[in-house]
Amino acid sequence: MSAFDQAEAQLLLDNQLCFKLYAASRAVIRAYKPMLDELGLTYPQYLVMLVLWEWQAASPPQATVKALGERLQLDSGTLTPLLKRLEQLGLVCRRRSSADERELCLALSESGVALRDRVLPLKQRLLCESGVDLGALDGLRQGLGQLLSLLKVHS
Repeated sequence: MSAFDQAEAQLLLDNQLCFKLYAASRAVIRAYKPMLDELGLTYPQYLVMLVLWEWQAASPPQATVKALGERLQLDSGTLTPLLKRLEQLGLVCRRRSSADERELCLALSESGVALRDRVLPLKQRLLCESGVDLGALDGLRQGLGQLLSLLKVHS
């Protein structure tokens, strides 16, 4: 293959890691949709709930909107409507910090805690129905974690 052909190959859509990641992300979200519909959540709301369930087990020093944004790599302008909706659904409680009124602290409601028990069986069903190799997924997740770490360092 000539240098020109190699350069041209770099511009083919199917050779773009960014496209593969984008398409895979959309496919995963689409696969999750039936499960999330049963829970009454959108995918971004589900991500928020995952972090709040994680924090319930091992709470950070401050379970704030800022800390959630850092964990999910989202800004407060994106998180605020998600959290308002989760609060309207009765899953999350938001309150001003007593130490600093500018900070919003987050907690799960009883319904938010209970919702976690409904997720595990649905997630297991999703994995079984997809027929994916769980070992391969674990390797992919680790590789993507490394990629994210590298990209954070260089951005």
